[in-house]
Amino acid sequence: MKDKLRVLAFESSCDELSVAIIERDGRKILANIVHSQIDIHAIYGGVVPEIASRDHVRRLDAVLDKALEVAKLNLREAAELIAVTRGPGLVGCLLCGLEYAKGLAVGLSVPIVGVHHLEAHIAAADLEEEAPQTPYIALLVSGGHTHIIKVLQRGGPYTVLGSTRDDAAGEAFDKTAKLLGLGYPGGLAIDRLAQQGQRGSFSFPQPMPGRDNLDFSFSGLKTAARNLIRDSSGSLLDQKLANFCADFQGTVVDNLLRKSLRACEMHAIPRLVLAGGVAANSELRSQAVKRGAESGVRVSLPSRELCTDNAAMVARAGWLAYHTHAKSEELTFSALPNWNFS
Repeated sequence: MKDKLRVLAFESSCDELSVAIIERDGRKILANIVHSQIDIHAIYGGVVPEIASRDHVRRLDAVLDKALEVAKLNLREAAELIAVTRGPGLVGCLLCGLEYAKGLAVGLSVPIVGVHHLEAHIAAADLEEEAPQTPYIALLVSGGHTHIIKVLQRGGPYTVLGSTRDDAAGEAFDKTAKLLGLGYPGGLAIDRLAQQGQRGSFSFPQPMPGRDNLDFSFSGLKTAARNLIRDSSGSLLDQKLANFCADFQGTVVDNLLRKSLRACEMHAIPRLVLAGGVAANSELRSQAVKRGAESGVRVSLPSRELCTDNAAMVARAGWLAYHTHAKSEELTFSALPNWNFS
């Protein structure tokens, strides 16, 4: 039966390469292997696209073999449906996963679904034991994207209620960490230091504070951070550095949650789902639960492993796309009609 299909999925949109296998109504994870390139790119202070794509090419066979080993399946048993990230992302990295997956689909004569990366992040919450009830508001925050999205039902349609007008929240974390000399990945470094700091030492502007405006802007916050770092003349050390990170992180989290909870209020939807790599941030997670309870909003938090880029979320989104939109057993699907990102 179609709803019992096993899905073999590939994620290669950036520097992480992942292969996953799921089954049982598209929610049971049999394997979810992630190969990280953090050590490779750390010396450059960020992802180098050409290096990332070359490493994907070298690793694809091994990561697939590991996923099959963990799931205790052979390739034909695992791949009744293939899902693969089709974008957005780094073009070279995307092509590695896409062409590999398409070749397997042709060789095995199985259907393949191209998955929008952001839709996959939204689908990650479905893989938890307590999947969120629809409709819900999703706060999708990553290194390249910051959106508030109304999700009417699984598989869409989706309505974008607010987006960043310039930089994403994750980029603000990473660029500020680089200015502080904290290395890569910067968001994680700020999160760790912030847990040792106290708020109230540094004043940051609240970006786009308008009550009814659900858009974001983080470029001014980055500028404020740069100016504070410059004016500190190298004095941001030890506890001062931790306090700086706590104030900076707290300002970002305040902004994200204030607008997300406002969206829940405006649309009378008392459910909020966090998605994307920044949803692994400890302050965002703890404050979302606390403020959600104060506002009467139920907050769903995917595990940290499912927030960052992984193929299990791609498999789930592919399963949903196949059952929502497939009209036949065609090999290839075009862009999903209910997702309004380019």
